[in-house]
Amino acid sequence: MVIKMKTNVKAILGLTALLLIFIFSPALASAASDYSTLVDTEWENFKFVKNIMIWFMLMLVAFLMIFIKKYEWSVALAVLLSAAGSFIVYLGINDFLFGAVWNQDLLLMGVICAITVVIAIGCFLGILKMWQYLLVGLLFAPAFIIIEQFMVYMNATDPGGSILVHMCAAYFGLGVALAIRDKRAFDEPMYTTTHSISFVWLAAMLLWMLWPAFITALLPLEQVLWATMTCYLAGIGSILSAWVVCTVLQKKVNPLIYTYAMLAGPVAIGSPLLMVGPWGALLIGLLAGAISAVSFIYLQSRLCKMLGVLDVMGVHNLHGVAGWVGVVISAILLISVGSPALAAANLLTAAGVLVITLVLGIVVGLIVKFTRGSMSDEMMFSDDADFIKSEAP
Repeated sequence: MVIKMKTNVKAILGLTALLLIFIFSPALASAASDYSTLVDTEWENFKFVKNIMIWFMLMLVAFLMIFIKKYEWSVALAVLLSAAGSFIVYLGINDFLFGAVWNQDLLLMGVICAITVVIAIGCFLGILKMWQYLLVGLLFAPAFIIIEQFMVYMNATDPGGSILVHMCAAYFGLGVALAIRDKRAFDEPMYTTTHSISFVWLAAMLLWMLWPAFITALLPLEQVLWATMTCYLAGIGSILSAWVVCTVLQKKVNPLIYTYAMLAGPVAIGSPLLMVGPWGALLIGLLAGAISAVSFIYLQSRLCKMLGVLDVMGVHNLHGVAGWVGVVISAILLISVGSPALAAANLLTAAGVLVITLVLGIVVGLIVKFTRGSMSDEMMFSDDADFIKSEAP
């Protein structure tokens, strides 16, 4: 019996070793050989810095959504789990199915996939069990790859991600929320504290500052300066117009509206990024910031009532609406320079992404809904279910 057990253990260990060799050796060898010709070049080092900066932005998105008084730690963990799941699956699909080269471009697209799903979960934060944010991340990566392939097929102009990232996130998130359709979210008072809102301010300001790293992630070197210039001018525009709209329409600034709407310029500039100069970018930012702020003030309640679901973080008012601003403006610019076919391609691509991500979001939402089981009212928008707390009662 002992000899048989030892034999079984050796067999298991041997099979495990073979499996690990099968999984890791080809991938590592391929990565090493492909990367060795690129390492130490200035451009690859520059991409490395951008890679780190986009991960930094991803973590800041968590703090942008940490404002509900009793629901802060859960937001941070949900961001980490959804990002980890999507990143792993995105790299896995590209490696094992498409034989992708392991380089900075692949890692950049992996983190862009991850930040997209992190934005998307803002639509339904607070109504899932914690492990399901990991599930959403795992299921989102194939959806993101489908959108990537669709945009390549459509020959869309979207260098800064207005469609691929922002519209994809908004409508995938809404699709998940539509499938779950937990109306208890409307009952959440969303009380805040000065401390929690200060995190939101800090995140918004740092995201604004880092945004050029995101929109220039895969651009060639000669286009980086121009894109950085237009990005910052668009951001300046939304800083100003969002403040004016908030002040005029509500007499005082609501920080939860302003800190989101001030980012509308960088979102909107994604599609027309290289088509305009600095003053054109400023006008785009002014328009996007104003429209986003108006959407938070007036559209949010109407849209949520019409859909029957709460867009918890108002993702559509920033990423969806400002994404459409960028797409429409890029189409107008393309028509003005005699490229109506490209303009039509951009508009059709945006419409297609809306439909595809909404449908895929609903599919993922149904999976989440049927695996969630019972979820008590006390578990909604609360850190208590998942964390050990040592503070005094």
